[in-house]
Amino acid sequence: MFVPERRRTVAVRIGGLAIGGGHPVAVQSMTNTDTADAAATADQVAELFLAGSEIVRITVNTQAAAAAVPEIRARLADRGLPVPLVGDFHYNGHVLLRKFPACAAALDKYRINPGNVGKGANHDQNFATMVQCAIDHQKPVRIGVNAGSLDQELLGELMDTNARSSIPQDAQAVFLEAMVQSALRSAHAAEELGLRRDQIVLSCKISKVQELVRVYRALADRTDHALHLGLTEAGMGIKGIVGSTAGIGILLQQGIGDTIRVSLTPEPGGSRTQEVRVAQQILQAMDIRPFLPQVTACPGCGRTTSTYFQELSQQVERFLHERMPEWKRSKPQVANLQVAVMGCVVNGPGESKAAHIGISLPGTGEAPRAPVYEDGVQVATLEGPTLAQDFLARIEAYVARMA
Repeated sequence: MFVPERRRTVAVRIGGLAIGGGHPVAVQSMTNTDTADAAATADQVAELFLAGSEIVRITVNTQAAAAAVPEIRARLADRGLPVPLVGDFHYNGHVLLRKFPACAAALDKYRINPGNVGKGANHDQNFATMVQCAIDHQKPVRIGVNAGSLDQELLGELMDTNARSSIPQDAQAVFLEAMVQSALRSAHAAEELGLRRDQIVLSCKISKVQELVRVYRALADRTDHALHLGLTEAGMGIKGIVGSTAGIGILLQQGIGDTIRVSLTPEPGGSRTQEVRVAQQILQAMDIRPFLPQVTACPGCGRTTSTYFQELSQQVERFLHERMPEWKRSKPQVANLQVAVMGCVVNGPGESKAAHIGISLPGTGEAPRAPVYEDGVQVATLEGPTLAQDFLARIEAYVARMA
């Protein structure tokens, strides 16, 4: 199995979690509740954490939100959930962190956007105030540059320099360079103020895949700071999933990235946890980290005119999701389990033999029996109305035997 070699970065501790420095790539997410509503926000943080988000970010944009952060932390502690909690600050973070020291203390990391901390002399002063709060409270900082809120003074400076160049670059190349320089200059300024290198994470988020790849390659070539990846404003549904997978996947394959977030727009009333599941699946599909047993299932064709194999695949997926919380407490290796649910004789036996446990259902014109394979050996033939229950019982028994 080929696993991409990870780029070596400085390790950073965020609460009880370590990222960078060879530690596993971590999954991150963000709430969309009003942070001033401590109960609702704590509930969503807990939902995301229990779904597998190893870091959760919350918006801290008002005095009411800042005042609620200690209560959110307390509610999570009451539930026994040691969630690494990140405060997302824009425009007024320098005011809120100073005015609400209990908020500053309750958070595990601060996110600072250098494009949104003020202009001119105020920019440097406000940035320094936030960094000093991080130093005072011994908290790491993510310096998060966004294409939509890039420091316009820096961009203008680089555009002017480029215009005077004998061989000017195109405007988009200068824009991406401005993103990288904004991150690097801000990191250097934070270190000059006294923040340690192992307290700094960088990100440069943009909403187009190829530009995301270009900007992170440039950033990775010029620093060993831990990097947070994400296609910002990825969008809704299949568009957001595919775009995020493409961009994040390319960078991970090149060893770039220490934490990832899939910034999906949820369906109206939909669960925020979808972005967590997609992030986990990206890491698992690339053999970087296992999270959940994987199901191999064929797409179906004229040989599989019955929908039974599709229905069984769904049942198996649900069963694995439901059982995994209990299994992983005593058998974490179950995350590597491969299960095959195939629909006809063409590829069914081969894929079933290649999985840890698999079943080859009968296709059109085949005898109504389904051979079951475990570790490459046929161990049973199932048929009749209890076939699904019998196969799930075999999966349960297989897991019970795992060392």
